[in-house]
Amino acid sequence: MARFTNKVVLITGAARGIGRAAATAFAREGAIVHATDIDVTELATMRADLAAEGLAVATHRQDVGVEAEWNAIFAAIGRIDVLVNNAGWGFLKTIEDTSLDEWRRLMAINVESVFLGMKVAIPAMRESGGVIVNVASIAANVAEPMFPAYNATKGAVSMLTKAAAVDCARKRWPVRINSLHPGYCDTKLVRDAIGALGDGAGDFASAVAAAIPLGRLAEPHEIAAPLLFLASEDAAYMIGAELVVDGGYIAV
Repeated sequence: MARFTNKVVLITGAARGIGRAAATAFAREGAIVHATDIDVTELATMRADLAAEGLAVATHRQDVGVEAEWNAIFAAIGRIDVLVNNAGWGFLKTIEDTSLDEWRRLMAINVESVFLGMKVAIPAMRESGGVIVNVASIAANVAEPMFPAYNATKGAVSMLTKAAAVDCARKRWPVRINSLHPGYCDTKLVRDAIGALGDGAGDFASAVAAAIPLGRLAEPHEIAAPLLFLASEDAAYMIGAELVVDGGYIAV
């Protein structure tokens, strides 16, 4: 398929995991991909791996919590058709164990980055049109006592998405905005968060797997495919929607 031929796509947090899988999938479908992350080493590895496949991806270092860096990225790219706000972070701690600094850092990475991305992207897209996909999580839909701060950030992403999507639609701006809600995915972020539990990591991982009707974590490419659907014209009548991809986790 070539649904994104010559479409300019910007993906944050693209060095690994879901972001990398999305960058690969967009490139395979003809997009002009710009991948950003703070980990330039992993970005370079990703770029080299895709080059070996015959795919070209431009990479940029970006701190998604800094407004000036968003402005610089958009100025450098010049045109953007699809923005994927994917960058994120998380940890497993109860409220009483979470420090205020951790809370604020999580809000900056997971929420402020989405706010800043949309703040820059919407004016750039409202004449020629565009699509924004904000990567939230099933943590926006179901509570987990082990990551209340993460729950809060992803709930905020979901509501930011809805508010911005409805605003653009009512103004008849051709900017379509939706959120993607992955379940537990086999990424470094998830593995590191579970591993940080120490002796309790095995029990938590087993409980998660048992709670997923499909019996396993998702692979990053299984999240990237629905993401591309939201970014495509196949989803032209979807705005402010939450697309859940979780192996049935929140269905039971």
